[in-house]
Amino acid sequence: MIVVVGQFRFAPERMDEARAVMRKVIAATRSEDGCVQYNYGEDVLDPGLIRVSELWHSRAQLDAHMQTPHMATWQSERAALGLSERSIAVYEAGDGTAL
Repeated sequence: MIVVVGQFRFAPERMDEARAVMRKVIAATRSEDGCVQYNYGEDVLDPGLIRVSELWHSRAQLDAHMQTPHMATWQSERAALGLSERSIAVYEAGDGTAL
């Protein structure tokens, strides 16, 4: 499994606009082959900070995701909204076990 975790930030006053854009990319990505989970969540204590968590079956599927038209659209839309402080990492993991 491939795990993607990280964060990025929008100005709190742009969050209503950002949520609409994020909903589109999340919906499109969740329908992709190999996507197990794809989530963005706003930090409860830090308005505008978005936490990212993704789970993919393979690195090849994640790489294909990065080349999709909806990701190109997301990249331009997020830049227009002033996305900043982006820090995202990719990890290889086993299948995991429940805690």
